[in-house]
Amino acid sequence: MNPSGCASACGAGTIINAIATWKGAAFGIDLKTNAWVNLTRDKKVQGYIEGGGDTRLIERCVELVLSRFGSDSGAKVSTKSEIPIASGLKSSSAAANATVLATLDALGEKLSPVEAIKIGVQAALDSKVTITGAFDDACASMLGGFVVTDNRKKELIKRVEHDSEVLILAPEKQVYSSATNVSHSRLIGPWIELAYNEAIAGNYEKAMTLNGFLYCAALGFSTEPIMAALETGIQGVSLSGTGPAYTALGNSKLLDRLEPVWQRMGGKVIRTKVNNNGGKTCH
Repeated sequence: MNPSGCASACGAGTIINAIATWKGAAFGIDLKTNAWVNLTRDKKVQGYIEGGGDTRLIERCVELVLSRFGSDSGAKVSTKSEIPIASGLKSSSAAANATVLATLDALGEKLSPVEAIKIGVQAALDSKVTITGAFDDACASMLGGFVVTDNRKKELIKRVEHDSEVLILAPEKQVYSSATNVSHSRLIGPWIELAYNEAIAGNYEKAMTLNGFLYCAALGFSTEPIMAALETGIQGVSLSGTGPAYTALGNSKLLDRLEPVWQRMGGKVIRTKVNNNGGKTCH
Protein backbone atom coordinates (compact mmCIF):
# COMPACT_ATOMS: atom_id res chain seq x y z
CA MET A 1 0.00 0.00 0.00
CA ASN A 2 1.43 3.40 -0.98
CA PRO A 3 1.69 6.10 1.73
CA SER A 4 -1.08 8.69 1.50
CA GLY A 5 -1.95 12.02 3.11
CA CYS A 6 -4.98 14.26 3.40
CA ALA A 7 -5.39 17.89 4.50
CA SER A 8 -7.59 20.98 4.17
CA ALA A 9 -7.06 24.75 4.12
CA CYS A 10 -9.52 27.63 4.10
CA GLY A 11 -10.24 30.41 1.63
CA ALA A 12 -9.68 34.04 2.56
CA GLY A 13 -11.06 37.54 2.10
CA THR A 14 -9.04 40.67 1.46
CA ILE A 15 -8.38 43.47 3.91
CA ILE A 16 -5.47 44.99 1.93
CA ASN A 17 -4.56 43.74 -1.55
CA ALA A 18 -0.74 43.59 -1.73
CA ILE A 19 -0.37 44.30 -5.45
CA ALA A 20 0.00 48.08 -4.96
CA THR A 21 2.65 48.09 -2.22
CA TRP A 22 3.67 44.46 -1.55
CA LYS A 23 2.07 44.84 1.88
CA GLY A 24 -1.14 42.97 2.50
CA ALA A 25 -3.75 41.84 5.01
CA ALA A 26 -6.42 39.15 4.83
CA PHE A 27 -8.74 36.98 6.92
CA GLY A 28 -9.61 33.28 6.78
CA ILE A 29 -13.13 32.37 5.65
CA ASP A 30 -14.92 29.13 6.46
CA LEU A 31 -14.91 27.69 2.93
CA LYS A 32 -12.41 24.87 2.47
CA THR A 33 -10.30 23.07 -0.09
CA ASN A 34 -9.37 19.44 0.59
CA ALA A 35 -6.32 17.72 -0.89
CA TRP A 36 -5.35 14.04 -1.08
CA VAL A 37 -1.86 12.85 -1.96
CA ASN A 38 -0.86 9.24 -2.72
CA LEU A 39 2.86 8.60 -3.09
CA THR A 40 3.82 6.33 -6.01
CA ARG A 41 6.95 4.63 -7.29
CA ASP A 42 6.91 6.00 -10.84
CA LYS A 43 8.48 9.42 -9.98
CA LYS A 44 5.77 11.29 -11.89
CA VAL A 45 3.44 13.82 -10.20
CA GLN A 46 -0.10 13.79 -11.59
CA GLY A 47 -2.83 16.20 -10.48
CA TYR A 48 -6.61 16.07 -10.65
CA ILE A 49 -9.04 18.84 -9.69
CA GLU A 50 -12.69 17.95 -9.17
CA GLY A 51 -14.67 19.96 -11.70
CA GLY A 52 -11.59 20.50 -13.89
CA GLY A 53 -8.90 23.17 -13.93
CA ASP A 54 -5.17 23.74 -14.34
CA THR A 55 -3.26 21.25 -12.17
CA ARG A 56 0.19 22.89 -12.42
CA LEU A 57 -0.03 24.61 -9.01
CA ILE A 58 -0.90 21.49 -7.00
CA GLU A 59 1.63 19.39 -8.93
CA ARG A 60 4.36 21.96 -8.25
CA CYS A 61 3.48 22.01 -4.52
CA VAL A 62 3.99 18.23 -4.35
CA GLU A 63 7.27 18.42 -6.31
CA LEU A 64 8.69 21.08 -3.99
CA VAL A 65 7.79 19.18 -0.81
CA LEU A 66 9.22 15.91 -2.17
CA SER A 67 12.39 17.75 -3.20
CA ARG A 68 12.66 19.43 0.22
CA PHE A 69 12.89 16.03 1.91
CA GLY A 70 14.98 14.32 -0.78
CA SER A 71 12.20 11.92 -1.75
CA ASP A 72 12.37 10.26 -5.15
CA SER A 73 8.70 9.21 -5.01
CA GLY A 74 6.11 10.27 -7.53
CA ALA A 75 2.57 11.15 -6.46
CA LYS A 76 -1.06 11.44 -7.43
CA VAL A 77 -2.69 14.56 -6.00
CA SER A 78 -6.34 15.55 -6.13
CA THR A 79 -8.30 18.50 -4.73
CA LYS A 80 -11.93 19.30 -4.10
CA SER A 81 -13.06 22.81 -3.13
CA GLU A 82 -16.01 24.79 -1.77
CA ILE A 83 -14.32 28.04 -2.86
CA PRO A 84 -15.43 29.68 -6.14
CA ILE A 85 -12.35 29.83 -8.40
CA ALA A 86 -10.97 33.04 -9.93
CA SER A 87 -13.21 35.17 -7.71
CA GLY A 88 -10.63 36.74 -5.40
CA LEU A 89 -11.44 34.30 -2.56
CA LYS A 90 -7.96 32.75 -2.50
CA SER A 91 -8.80 29.40 -4.06
CA SER A 92 -5.17 29.09 -5.24
CA SER A 93 -3.71 29.74 -1.77
CA ALA A 94 -6.10 27.21 -0.22
CA ALA A 95 -5.24 24.58 -2.86
CA ALA A 96 -1.50 25.16 -2.38
CA ASN A 97 -1.66 25.01 1.42
CA ALA A 98 -3.87 21.91 1.49
CA THR A 99 -1.59 20.16 -1.02
CA VAL A 100 1.61 21.01 0.88
CA LEU A 101 0.08 19.75 4.16
CA ALA A 102 -1.25 16.57 2.50
CA THR A 103 2.18 15.83 0.98
CA LEU A 104 3.88 16.33 4.35
CA ASP A 105 1.27 14.02 5.86
CA ALA A 106 1.98 11.35 3.23
CA LEU A 107 5.73 11.60 3.89
CA GLY A 108 5.27 11.61 7.67
CA GLU A 109 7.21 14.90 7.83
CA LYS A 110 6.54 18.24 9.54
CA LEU A 111 7.36 21.88 8.82
CA SER A 112 6.45 25.05 10.72
CA PRO A 113 3.28 26.67 9.30
CA VAL A 114 5.27 29.60 7.85
CA GLU A 115 7.76 27.24 6.12
CA ALA A 116 4.85 25.27 4.66
CA ILE A 117 3.25 28.54 3.48
CA LYS A 118 6.48 29.57 1.75
CA ILE A 119 6.55 26.34 -0.28
CA GLY A 120 3.01 27.03 -1.53
CA VAL A 121 3.91 30.64 -2.34
CA GLN A 122 6.95 29.49 -4.37
CA ALA A 123 4.78 26.97 -6.21
CA ALA A 124 2.26 29.74 -7.00
CA LEU A 125 5.05 31.94 -8.41
CA ASP A 126 6.52 29.02 -10.38
CA SER A 127 3.13 28.17 -11.91
CA LYS A 128 2.34 31.88 -12.56
CA VAL A 129 -1.04 31.99 -10.78
CA THR A 130 -0.03 35.06 -8.75
CA ILE A 131 1.77 38.39 -9.11
CA THR A 132 3.12 38.93 -5.57
CA GLY A 133 3.22 35.32 -4.37
CA ALA A 134 0.12 36.11 -2.28
CA PHE A 135 1.92 35.55 1.03
CA ASP A 136 -0.85 37.47 2.85
CA ASP A 137 -3.60 35.26 1.39
CA ALA A 138 -1.56 32.13 2.05
CA CYS A 139 -1.05 33.12 5.72
CA ALA A 140 -4.78 33.77 6.20
CA SER A 141 -5.59 30.42 4.55
CA MET A 142 -3.03 28.40 6.55
CA LEU A 143 -3.25 30.17 9.93
CA GLY A 144 -6.83 31.44 9.96
CA GLY A 145 -7.83 34.67 11.70
CA PHE A 146 -6.75 38.14 10.54
CA VAL A 147 -3.19 38.51 9.29
CA VAL A 148 -1.02 41.47 8.23
CA THR A 149 2.09 40.75 6.15
CA ASP A 150 5.00 42.14 4.17
CA ASN A 151 4.87 40.03 1.00
CA ARG A 152 8.23 41.17 -0.35
CA LYS A 153 10.00 39.98 2.82
CA LYS A 154 7.58 37.03 3.27
CA GLU A 155 7.12 38.24 6.83
CA LEU A 156 4.05 37.79 9.04
CA ILE A 157 3.68 41.13 10.89
CA LYS A 158 0.70 40.22 13.06
CA ARG A 159 -2.14 37.73 13.46
CA VAL A 160 -5.27 38.03 15.58
CA GLU A 161 -8.36 35.88 15.99
CA HIS A 162 -11.67 37.57 15.37
CA ASP A 163 -15.22 36.19 15.29
CA SER A 164 -17.49 37.64 12.64
CA GLU A 165 -19.99 36.49 10.07
CA VAL A 166 -19.05 36.98 6.42
CA LEU A 167 -21.20 37.64 3.37
CA ILE A 168 -19.75 37.03 -0.09
CA LEU A 169 -21.07 38.29 -3.42
CA ALA A 170 -19.47 36.16 -6.14
CA PRO A 171 -20.43 37.33 -9.66
CA GLU A 172 -20.53 34.77 -12.49
CA LYS A 173 -17.50 36.34 -14.19
CA GLN A 174 -14.05 34.89 -13.39
CA VAL A 175 -10.97 37.10 -13.06
CA TYR A 176 -7.51 35.53 -12.80
CA SER A 177 -5.03 37.40 -10.56
CA SER A 178 -2.23 36.93 -13.06
CA ALA A 179 -4.15 39.00 -15.65
CA THR A 180 -4.80 42.03 -13.44
CA ASN A 181 -3.77 45.62 -14.27
CA VAL A 182 -0.61 46.00 -12.18
CA SER A 183 0.29 49.51 -13.38
CA HIS A 184 -3.09 50.90 -12.29
CA SER A 185 -2.76 49.11 -8.96
CA ARG A 186 0.68 50.66 -8.36
CA LEU A 187 -0.73 54.17 -8.97
CA ILE A 188 -2.96 53.88 -5.89
CA GLY A 189 0.00 52.80 -3.70
CA PRO A 190 0.22 55.96 -1.52
CA TRP A 191 -3.46 55.66 -0.54
CA ILE A 192 -3.25 51.90 -0.01
CA GLU A 193 -0.37 52.66 2.38
CA LEU A 194 -2.84 54.70 4.47
CA ALA A 195 -5.25 51.76 4.52
CA TYR A 196 -2.40 49.41 5.48
CA ASN A 197 -1.54 51.64 8.44
CA GLU A 198 -5.15 51.32 9.61
CA ALA A 199 -4.79 47.52 9.45
CA ILE A 200 -1.55 47.65 11.47
CA ALA A 201 -3.44 49.72 14.07
CA GLY A 202 -6.13 47.03 14.24
CA ASN A 203 -8.79 49.03 12.37
CA TYR A 204 -9.43 46.14 9.99
CA GLU A 205 -12.90 47.13 8.80
CA LYS A 206 -11.85 50.71 8.00
CA ALA A 207 -8.76 49.40 6.16
CA MET A 208 -10.86 46.92 4.22
CA THR A 209 -13.40 49.49 3.02
CA LEU A 210 -10.70 51.96 1.95
CA ASN A 211 -9.00 49.13 0.05
CA GLY A 212 -12.29 48.29 -1.65
CA PHE A 213 -12.96 51.77 -3.00
CA LEU A 214 -9.36 52.19 -4.18
CA TYR A 215 -9.09 48.88 -6.01
CA CYS A 216 -12.55 49.21 -7.57
CA ALA A 217 -11.34 52.52 -9.03
CA ALA A 218 -7.99 51.07 -10.19
CA LEU A 219 -9.37 47.86 -11.69
CA GLY A 220 -12.69 49.12 -13.07
CA PHE A 221 -15.13 47.33 -10.74
CA SER A 222 -18.44 48.76 -9.54
CA THR A 223 -18.59 50.30 -6.05
CA GLU A 224 -22.35 49.61 -5.91
CA PRO A 225 -21.99 46.49 -3.69
CA ILE A 226 -19.76 48.46 -1.29
CA MET A 227 -22.19 51.39 -1.10
CA ALA A 228 -25.11 48.99 -0.53
CA ALA A 229 -23.22 47.41 2.39
CA LEU A 230 -22.42 50.80 3.94
CA GLU A 231 -26.09 51.78 3.66
CA THR A 232 -27.04 48.78 5.82
CA GLY A 233 -24.58 49.86 8.54
CA ILE A 234 -21.72 47.50 7.70
CA GLN A 235 -18.28 48.98 8.41
CA GLY A 236 -16.04 46.46 6.66
CA VAL A 237 -16.64 45.66 2.98
CA SER A 238 -14.25 45.28 0.06
CA LEU A 239 -13.49 43.94 -3.35
CA SER A 240 -11.74 40.67 -2.53
CA GLY A 241 -8.35 40.27 -4.16
CA THR A 242 -8.47 41.43 -7.78
CA GLY A 243 -12.20 40.64 -7.90
CA PRO A 244 -14.79 40.07 -8.98
CA ALA A 245 -16.09 38.92 -5.55
CA TYR A 246 -16.92 41.28 -2.70
CA THR A 247 -16.82 40.36 1.00
CA ALA A 248 -18.52 42.04 3.97
CA LEU A 249 -17.96 41.51 7.69
CA GLY A 250 -20.80 41.97 10.17
CA ASN A 251 -23.20 40.47 12.67
CA SER A 252 -26.28 38.43 11.71
CA LYS A 253 -28.62 41.41 11.84
CA LEU A 254 -26.53 43.51 9.44
CA LEU A 255 -25.92 40.63 7.03
CA ASP A 256 -29.66 39.77 7.06
CA ARG A 257 -30.24 43.29 5.69
CA LEU A 258 -27.48 43.12 3.10
CA GLU A 259 -28.09 39.59 1.78
CA PRO A 260 -31.30 40.31 -0.23
CA VAL A 261 -29.76 43.51 -1.64
CA TRP A 262 -26.69 41.64 -2.93
CA GLN A 263 -28.89 38.80 -4.24
CA ARG A 264 -30.64 41.29 -6.50
CA MET A 265 -27.27 42.25 -8.00
CA GLY A 266 -26.85 38.80 -9.57
CA GLY A 267 -24.23 36.11 -9.06
CA LYS A 268 -23.93 33.84 -6.06
CA VAL A 269 -24.34 35.10 -2.48
CA ILE A 270 -22.62 32.93 0.16
CA ARG A 271 -23.09 33.28 3.91
CA THR A 272 -20.21 32.00 6.03
CA LYS A 273 -17.96 33.13 8.90
CA VAL A 274 -14.35 33.98 9.71
CA ASN A 275 -12.22 30.85 10.07
CA ASN A 276 -9.72 31.15 12.94
CA ASN A 277 -8.29 27.62 12.58
CA GLY A 278 -6.69 27.55 9.12
CA GLY A 279 -5.12 24.49 7.53
CA LYS A 280 -4.92 21.03 9.08
CA THR A 281 -4.43 17.39 8.22
CA CYS A 282 -7.43 15.06 8.23
CA HIS A 283 -6.19 12.95 11.15
